[in-house]
Amino acid sequence: MSPVVEVAAAVMLRANGQEFLLAQRPEGKVYVGYWEFPGGKVEPGESIRAALIRELHEELGITVTECSPWLIREFTYPHAKVRLNFWRVTAWTGEIGITAPLEHSAVDWQQCGKTANVAPILPANGPILKALSLPDTMLITMAEIEGETMQMQRLQAALEQTKDSGPSLIQIRDKQLPSEQRRAFATNVIKLARQHDAIVVINDDAELARALGADGLHLSSTSLANCTERPDFNWVGASCHTNEEIRRAGELGLDYAVLGPVLATPSHPENPGLGWTEFATRCSGNALPVFALGGMRKALQETATQHGAHGIALMRGW
Repeated sequence: MSPVVEVAAAVMLRANGQEFLLAQRPEGKVYVGYWEFPGGKVEPGESIRAALIRELHEELGITVTECSPWLIREFTYPHAKVRLNFWRVTAWTGEIGITAPLEHSAVDWQQCGKTANVAPILPANGPILKALSLPDTMLITMAEIEGETMQMQRLQAALEQTKDSGPSLIQIRDKQLPSEQRRAFATNVIKLARQHDAIVVINDDAELARALGADGLHLSSTSLANCTERPDFNWVGASCHTNEEIRRAGELGLDYAVLGPVLATPSHPENPGLGWTEFATRCSGNALPVFALGGMRKALQETATQHGAHGIALMRGW
């Protein structure tokens, strides 16, 4: 069996994380003319981060100053099996193709969440393009604790505050509400979300999600364990507590996982949570975006991403 080729792939982001860079493979390389995320092979003894920085300097003529691990995908091409280590690059010095010769035929900035306007794209990158359209903040409702009126007021305020930084992701939880009350609350949340281009998933009730036209379904860890195939929704995620559960979500082709609790929460102050080191360990090798849950607030967004999270999931924190 041929060894797996380790590759460092850069998801370069600009414009508040709403644009990413694709590069076209030049003459003389396999898949000439195809578009991909810039990067290249990891040399023996080289870390992923070091390979990423070296490749971007050689290929684009820039020096990376801020980057963080994101996703890992394995793909088998006719010529090789590769493990693509995707890192998000959010800051750099130098101008692409100006401070050093450009090694690609062309580069192009694309908008997250929109269909790419270049083609063809390397087949391994399809799931990555969808993941780039996933917001980095999940708002989880708690109307059964705060009351529906307060929740709707807080949700509207949160959506107003984040309207310039891209769409939001809302998970309607509140499983203890009476069914009709939960249905009415969910209807109001979806109506508000549509006004702000927000994505709405409903926790553990596929029938309700379909009836109300929600964007997707969020599975509890119990539902994930019993799931044999991906539910038929545009967006599907799951609550996870272990690396094995995250791997299972990836095998089912889900779009995201939520992992926690990372820190102590007001509802369970006696539980210190996983901590960031253990979160990173359980998150490592993930093939899908992972949200950090538990004790989160917006100020911890960067800390979460530096430990491999796609973003953060907020309850009281929003």
